[in-house]
Amino acid sequence: MHGPPSGPPWLVLPTYDEAPNIEAIVRAAHQVLSEAAPEGFRILVVDDDSPDGTGVIADRLAAELAEVAVLHRRAREGLGPAYLAGFDHALDAGAGYVLEMDADFSHDPADLPRLLDAVRSGRADLALGSRYVDGGGVQDWSLLRRLVSRGGSAYAAAMLSLPQRDLTGGFKCFRREVLETIDLPSVRSKGYAFQVELTYRATLAGFRVLEVPIVFRDRVRGQSKMSWRIATEAAWLVPQLRRRG
Repeated sequence: MHGPPSGPPWLVLPTYDEAPNIEAIVRAAHQVLSEAAPEGFRILVVDDDSPDGTGVIADRLAAELAEVAVLHRRAREGLGPAYLAGFDHALDAGAGYVLEMDADFSHDPADLPRLLDAVRSGRADLALGSRYVDGGGVQDWSLLRRLVSRGGSAYAAAMLSLPQRDLTGGFKCFRREVLETIDLPSVRSKGYAFQVELTYRATLAGFRVLEVPIVFRDRVRGQSKMSWRIATEAAWLVPQLRRRG
């Protein structure tokens, strides 16, 4: 559909109260991307004014590592707005590919090259790190959480007539043209429905979406940001997306 973008890959890491994890995840991702993208890459930490000092740690890392930058936001508005701000920053700076990943080691930085390669090789315009295809999975989850996660993805897939099996995950790699095409300013979702909405928009626009198997692990340090309010937003918004689409 498109020739390969000329810009480097950017990894966007949204954070809120991730002081126990931020230094380790940035250093791990930096090492992996140094090997996967020796021609250049950037890591952008998007911090929503974390009271635990996450932003201060990120600033220290940015002062030490030339590839790391920090975007400080003054209010906690949710995952979706944080990602949108990070995407805008990366695209304005010339990113050719934009990756997103959780900052708590639920996503393994070692999987970044596989997502990036799926897009750089031309096999996909959007690569999804998928827990629910062959080779993927989850670890350290209760049965209830497994059922809620699988059920949420199945519900979204049925409502939106999408073939993907993992629609709620936040481990992705976009070709820049995808983000430029899907009208990011009009994205409504703020919580985990944000992930569903971006994949739906990319599919409607005719981009190729590929699921890459990953193993998702529960966080070891810090507090999860998942809540019933976020899950309820997702359940309510998904049918709205279908009507708008």
